[in-house]
Amino acid sequence: MYDLIFFLILLGCGYVFGQLAEKRHFRSIIAREAELQDLLCFSERNIPAAHTGDAALVCGSVVISIDYFKRFVAGLRNFIGGRVSSYESLLERARREAMLRMKEEARARGASSVWNVRLETASISKDNDQTIGAVEVVAYGTAVTPR
Repeated sequence: MYDLIFFLILLGCGYVFGQLAEKRHFRSIIAREAELQDLLCFSERNIPAAHTGDAALVCGSVVISIDYFKRFVAGLRNFIGGRVSSYESLLERARREAMLRMKEEARARGASSVWNVRLETASISKDNDQTIGAVEVVAYGTAVTPR
């Protein structure tokens, strides 16, 4: 009986603190995206002649963990299949944060745009159940600083 109570307390703590952390992170992302909206990013490989200048590699990397509640819900979702929405918000936060860090590095270099932007994703810290504990997203591209 105590094990069940302890499990439910952990589940409740995971839900409450996970939701608070996620909402705080999304607010931070939205504010920083507004600050960097003038720095444009493109996935095109070749830089048009009108945008040439000094080029430098910039990257942003982030590792974000999933909270205990979402991990539990994702485990339940594996029984019936379908979308695992608890992982979708995790990946969205990771992608947006990695892009922001890349843009912040480009801004620090005085760049006006970033070209050939790519994203790489990896899951890390798998436990014995092979459930995902955290994801790493790396965003990289070529920052172009006008001459």
